[in-house]
Amino acid sequence: MLYYDKNTQSFYTDLRPTKLEDVDEPNLYRDIFPYHQFPKIPFSHERVPTFIPAETWITDTTFRDGQQACPPYTVKQMVDLYTFMHRLAGPRGLIRASEFFLYSKKDREAVEKCLERGFEYPHVTGWIRAVKSDFKLVKEMGLKETGILTSCSDYHIFLKLHRRRSQALQMYLDIVKAALDEGIAPRCHFEDITRADFEGFVIPFAAELMKLAEQYETPIKIRACDTLGYGVPYVGAMLPRSVAKIIYCLRRQAGVPPEWLEWHGHNDFHLVLANATTAWLHGCSAANGTFLSIGERTGNPPLEGLVVEHAMLWGETEGVDYSVITEMADYYRREIGYEIPVRYPLVGRDFNVTRAGIHADGLLKNEEIYNPFDTEGILKRPVRVALTDKSGVAGVLHWIQDRYEVDSALSKDDPRIVRVADWIAAEYEEGRMTSISDEEMDSKVHEVFGPDVKRRPETL
Repeated sequence: MLYYDKNTQSFYTDLRPTKLEDVDEPNLYRDIFPYHQFPKIPFSHERVPTFIPAETWITDTTFRDGQQACPPYTVKQMVDLYTFMHRLAGPRGLIRASEFFLYSKKDREAVEKCLERGFEYPHVTGWIRAVKSDFKLVKEMGLKETGILTSCSDYHIFLKLHRRRSQALQMYLDIVKAALDEGIAPRCHFEDITRADFEGFVIPFAAELMKLAEQYETPIKIRACDTLGYGVPYVGAMLPRSVAKIIYCLRRQAGVPPEWLEWHGHNDFHLVLANATTAWLHGCSAANGTFLSIGERTGNPPLEGLVVEHAMLWGETEGVDYSVITEMADYYRREIGYEIPVRYPLVGRDFNVTRAGIHADGLLKNEEIYNPFDTEGILKRPVRVALTDKSGVAGVLHWIQDRYEVDSALSKDDPRIVRVADWIAAEYEEGRMTSISDEEMDSKVHEVFGPDVKRRPETL
């Protein structure tokens, strides 16, 4: 039987969901996940089509998954970070929602204070266990949506919950119905989806949720959780590790609309941002992340990375101030005391700092040669040069021109520039191993150029 999909303007075979396979023994995919070896990536070399949703956005789990990986935030810190998210979300909701724990008094106070801000975006949502009593917390906070943990691999169903698939399915459906009966929109977290049996459990479960959504006339969202980072973005890879096929099957076979789909990844194998993008490109409207990728174990997609990735794919979102990314990172350093790796993309101290003399020479001619984009205009992060034995006179010239009010016609041949460069070279010839500090350079510049040379105000 054929049906017509108005989104792709094509006829498709009606792929009816399979029935639940209530197996006696768990399917642990031991050929793919041998445990005592690195996991394997199987390929069928069958492709699924790219399908970009009409609208794509970002969701946040900084205050849920993020707080499982760092000292708990204070209430003030949560409100401040939520305000940064609001500014990044803009009036169109680039960051659509942010989820919070509800179990501690502090977390509930943070939710109350964030709601008091009155921001349209991000929506404040909750997260609870698959336990009916937890709905009391959601209702008390006045939230309209909550995440519910609904683990879907046999690793979790058999080995953690000690249930059969049919028992787990019924437990999950009962919890979802309880949420719907209370007027709360459920978001089902399909935990460990990249080790789950799609034909035997994932698709039948998702199809049952879609029936409930139709019955209650309420959206039921599905968050596809790559709990151990097994997902891969490669064309032709097989389930359950193929991100593209996970999203494709949930859409085509279970009938989940793109706007009800959300991807949540982890970075165990360095693929976390690529996997989120792959989900977007194959029909998943929402990609879930955390500020600075701070999340359980290896972390989640970095929220700031998703914001930039979204802009590269679909253009800058109206009303978004992208320099908030820099402000957020400075806040983590100053107020939270979090040490961001110096070479961390976009916000690390050395993100747009070069130490190579040949690069510095190129920057002097035109900064586009060695700077990936206008970091000063977009992120308020001017390109910098750090001084080492590799910097040469070009690096010294760039460093001084960048920070001091000196003659713009100053050249690499100027004796003062050569004198500073020779001093740096001598430092390293004597065995120095560290970069020249700003304080050392300030002292040397005043020695060579005179005490009246002034720093540019923006560099103080």
